[in-house]
Amino acid sequence: MNSDKTTVLVIEDEAPIRCFLRAYLESQSFRLIEAESGEEGLGLAASHQPALILLDLGLPGMDGLEVIRRIRQWTATPILVLSARGKEQDKIDALDAGADDYLTKPFGVGELSARLRVALRHSAQAGQLGPGPASDPVFRCGELAVDLAARRVRLAGQEVHLTPIEFKLLAFLVRHAGKVVTHRQLLKEVWGSAREDQSHYPRIYVHQLRHKIEPDPARPRFLRTETGVGYRLEENEAS
Repeated sequence: MNSDKTTVLVIEDEAPIRCFLRAYLESQSFRLIEAESGEEGLGLAASHQPALILLDLGLPGMDGLEVIRRIRQWTATPILVLSARGKEQDKIDALDAGADDYLTKPFGVGELSARLRVALRHSAQAGQLGPGPASDPVFRCGELAVDLAARRVRLAGQEVHLTPIEFKLLAFLVRHAGKVVTHRQLLKEVWGSAREDQSHYPRIYVHQLRHKIEPDPARPRFLRTETGVGYRLEENEAS
């Protein structure tokens, strides 16, 4: 197999659709990898880092919308939704979750080809403008390792168990590692705009998070406070 071929990940549980996409994509000189479930797709997205993801929404187990949200926690890889759900709200929900485009089944190869070209062109242009979000799903800083794709956190090799809110908070900080994140940004991203008046939430959860990821919570090495502004997750462990 030619390793120079552009890799496309198809996450689709219907075998006839996968067969159709396989025949078409391989005829267009793409390298194809396939997943039948959201969980399998997340694993392949992390291990193969494809140039493009074709995703069905109606998957067994994990819904396609959740797959989009998980992928968007660590990469800006273009996601083209292929779905039988044709209602306007379904399209809005997918795009709001982080999808780049939406194609309703059944679709023709001409339209699919055009959407693929647009998605790959936009991705290439974004790359020329400068580095985008990190494509490596594993963030490391000293003894701290955060696997955004697998949603696992380890400290000195030992697994750290976080609540869903704690992980969401840490994942947001990882995506902005090295930068100061304000209290307002954290509130909006982690708890939603309806909770923007609850300014004490970040302080409480950062306190809890430090007790789980810091060797010495009283002297944080990874998660630093920027007084009066917010917090910053170190990109490299401070000396």
